[in-house]
Amino acid sequence: MTHVFNIAGRRIGPDSPPFIIAEMSGNHNQSLDRALALVDAAADAGAHAVKLQTYTADTITMPGAHLIEDGNSLWNGMELHALYKMAYTPWEWHAPLFERAKQRGMLAFSSPFDETAVDFLESLDVPAYKIASFENEHYPLMRKVVETGKPFIMSTGVIGQEELDASVAYLRSLGAKDFVLLKCTSTYPASPETTNLRTIPDMAARYGCQVGLSDHTMGIGAAVASVALGATVIEKHFTLRRADGGVDSAFSLEPEEIAALVQESERAWRALGSVNYVLSDKEKKQTVFKRSIYANRDLEAGHTIVAGDIRVVRPAKGLHPREFDRTHGRLLARDIKKGSPLTESDLQP
Repeated sequence: MTHVFNIAGRRIGPDSPPFIIAEMSGNHNQSLDRALALVDAAADAGAHAVKLQTYTADTITMPGAHLIEDGNSLWNGMELHALYKMAYTPWEWHAPLFERAKQRGMLAFSSPFDETAVDFLESLDVPAYKIASFENEHYPLMRKVVETGKPFIMSTGVIGQEELDASVAYLRSLGAKDFVLLKCTSTYPASPETTNLRTIPDMAARYGCQVGLSDHTMGIGAAVASVALGATVIEKHFTLRRADGGVDSAFSLEPEEIAALVQESERAWRALGSVNYVLSDKEKKQTVFKRSIYANRDLEAGHTIVAGDIRVVRPAKGLHPREFDRTHGRLLARDIKKGSPLTESDLQP
């Protein structure tokens, strides 16, 4: 059994409903008013946390470093520096966004993309951190996050098993204890076929920690299914309306979908229950509507029961269906009307 993860008093683990993180990313479209509206929408939908990304184009790359030339990419034709300049969340927005989340009863934290971002987020006293998939081998950044002493979450996209073994070992060598790994497929959007949710329980056993899902598939099906495999944290990108556009809008959930994710993931978690073969009291009352043996025609006392004389029908007021074959050839002790349950007392010894 893995330990219970805790963020600012919020208990996260197998004995609690899934922790739903609404990832804003760049869907604010460079409008603080829209970013604040996104926080409100996430709160109204019942999300437990809202997450930002803390970087600038210059802290993550440099002009001219790379041109995206991939016909399958949402960002085909864009220069990487320009993409991040369009997508980044201005650092001066973090404080008002965190404050709005607090006012709405949600936790708020961020993914830092370099060490200066950690220093900045520490100045805002964030309760936790998220290490993004593309930074899960950025050892200086990982060390900086661990040194804060805060709980953190790390996505496991774009990393193989050996490399992930090494990253987790490094985190543990630094004394990291409170962290959650998120199964992640870092394609945008991700297909269900490449999501491989069965990795979740294997990852939990392999690394001895809680595991969740950072989900880039369309809709909520994969995320809800992950709960049945042990996911305790679910992260999904969200927007106000996909039609509004934005760097991540194509694979982001709308508020109504976030609300459905919160409701259905909790429903899935409650349905897990335990290994149980004992009927509930309500089920016991329903057993009367199972089947038993009934007379299929009027039968007289002394009659020898033959094929066609009896049927197995509902409700369960007569002999158990297991007695059906054994009842053939027995003599009736009394008259019995068609449609009457056949009981042991109706048969001669």
